[in-house]
Amino acid sequence: MKEARRPAPLQSGDSIGICSPARKIPAGDIEAAVSLIEEQGFFPVMGKNMFNEYNQFSGTDDERAEDLQFFLDDPNIKAVLFARGGYGTMRIIDKLNWTEFDKNPKWLIGYSDITVLHNHVHTVLNIETLHATMPINFQKDTHSTETLFKVAGGHSMIHEAENNGSVKNRPGSVTAPVIGGNLSLIFALQGSVSDLDTKGKILFLEDIDEYLYHIDRMMISLKRAGKLSHLAGLVIGGMTDMKDNAVPFGQTAEEIIESHVAGFNYPVCYDFPAGHDYRNYALPLGRNVHLHVEESGARIEF
Repeated sequence: MKEARRPAPLQSGDSIGICSPARKIPAGDIEAAVSLIEEQGFFPVMGKNMFNEYNQFSGTDDERAEDLQFFLDDPNIKAVLFARGGYGTMRIIDKLNWTEFDKNPKWLIGYSDITVLHNHVHTVLNIETLHATMPINFQKDTHSTETLFKVAGGHSMIHEAENNGSVKNRPGSVTAPVIGGNLSLIFALQGSVSDLDTKGKILFLEDIDEYLYHIDRMMISLKRAGKLSHLAGLVIGGMTDMKDNAVPFGQTAEEIIESHVAGFNYPVCYDFPAGHDYRNYALPLGRNVHLHVEESGARIEF
């Protein structure tokens, strides 16, 4: 398995692009985050269309793609922070030209809807990206924001998770590339050029605001597609604000996932602090990490 290429570490004075490839965002929602980026020693550069509005989106598809394309191509931009998620990145993924980015990789940083970019870059270009908190959430948990800048700056890290749920971890240890992100987007990308090859990898999954039967359907789909059969490990992050019908499904999201991976023999970690919860620790997707799982907790080292 060819090791993914790693963007250069961020250094003080570097310029960081900020754009919103999905939902619209008022300028006031990221003022504090922009100040924090400056305090970290970086120079934030706003996409020229970022505060546009087109229905629920941050501008038209072409405008949002234009902002991201500019940052992908500009050699002076050393990383791209995505201001927020929502929905919309899948609408622009096929408008992007990755030629210059492939020549000069830079950190692409975000989560949720940004899973579209994470998966595409991993599958098509085999370049590391950073699953991490975004400017709209910088104030929610200062440690999560610190992990973003540390990992992008080239530092090693250890993330620990405590299992407090009704579903217990499956113990084991493995070193392998970690990939994944938002379950709904991984499900939606199946069969496309951005689809993930999960064989021999640690799959990370998180989601928010989904009906429990949707979680069940998506896990069945991944299983039928062979994406759960040959994993090196499975890490489940936040399954946040799950919804149920008037007639209860009868299982939590974690219990649903456990039922679909019960027949496989690899370590499984639940309650990992990444996703739409207030804790969202940075994970370098595409990188070889060491996953150690015990029944009561787990850690990822890289």
